[in-house]
Amino acid sequence: MRRRDFLRATLGAAALAGLPRLSRAADDAFVVPMDGTQPQPLRAYGLVYRALRAGGSADWILEHRGGTFLVRHAPALEEALALGIWTESPGEAGPRIEAAVASGAAAVARLDVAPRIAVYVPGYAAPWDDAVRLALEFAGIPYRTIWDPELLSDGLAEIDWLHLHHEDFTGQYGKYGAAVRASDWYRQALALDRENAAAAGFAGVAELKAAVAATIRVWVERGGFLFGMCAATETFDLALAGDGLAYEGTLAFTGFRREEAPVGPFSSIDGHRVNTPGRRALDAVELFRFAPGPDPVAAMLTQNHASRFPDWYGLTTSFRPETLRADTKILATCGGGGLAKYVHGERGEGSFTFLGGHDPEDAQHAVGDPPTDLARHPRSPGYRLILNNVLFPAAEREEKRT
Repeated sequence: MRRRDFLRATLGAAALAGLPRLSRAADDAFVVPMDGTQPQPLRAYGLVYRALRAGGSADWILEHRGGTFLVRHAPALEEALALGIWTESPGEAGPRIEAAVASGAAAVARLDVAPRIAVYVPGYAAPWDDAVRLALEFAGIPYRTIWDPELLSDGLAEIDWLHLHHEDFTGQYGKYGAAVRASDWYRQALALDRENAAAAGFAGVAELKAAVAATIRVWVERGGFLFGMCAATETFDLALAGDGLAYEGTLAFTGFRREEAPVGPFSSIDGHRVNTPGRRALDAVELFRFAPGPDPVAAMLTQNHASRFPDWYGLTTSFRPETLRADTKILATCGGGGLAKYVHGERGEGSFTFLGGHDPEDAQHAVGDPPTDLARHPRSPGYRLILNNVLFPAAEREEKRT
């Protein structure tokens, strides 16, 4: 059974079985609302993840109060109180949840297993932060890091969820200007990637990165969950397409053309073209809503307390709709609705989700800027999109790939 069909069946069964359970929940159960009443939604994701990892379980009440959680793990309640996470009793919140589910306005997704998480990150100290690592660390969700040598040596075998961010899979090192190319970190990155390419028997860095991208694509097809942001969203498919632009092997995009200039956009995919005189001004992200019964995956990925919030730049900020494959679903737009910001699709037994831009709370983030302090943005709607993706695989209860 494909994952989308399995999740739909799981949602239907959990919704029907969950109605009496919510109003007569066990003593270890509590409700975590995720709407405007929740002061710590980012930390709440970590609370749920740790409860799952410790052997507890949770229900994700999709399209109810921003994606409310019903958690069953007694120690997690004490932790929630210590972290300032607002909770409610099932007796208090249960009737409203039951009514929403019974009417079809909400659905219940059971979360059972904490996914094993990795972030693709170089061994050198790159002069930029990674929004996903910031989100994971703020929420208290453990992860490991992985880079080319380990990844190419079956390093993804024990990983369920992988994040790609600022990396350039075309081998052009971000297409930066002369000032960046002269910096120490850039020279170190160039030397390390060349060493890795030579050690693995590749002619150059572009060939190495193409092999990494192909390895990740196979991992996705076998059941992996891939989440990308910033330049990785665009350059990953450029690497898969190759010099001949063979679009049948890409994940999200098709019909794009490469940009050959040494500085600027990588391709025609990005709609904001940040490193050009034609840079498009930012406006707002418009998040779509999806009925959780017919489309549970899209509903999980878009749970939020806000549906419209400020946009942010990245080397790849947005995606031109005409470059999206027909089976790539748009989850959010920007550019007055004319550009895609957040997209999702399935490949084989796995899936990918791409979110444009670099840091949801730093619209103009530049190389060398200090990392965002999420303690100042505990209710960030953009960072919530990241953490939706982290919990999404917890609803996957099929036999894991071997």
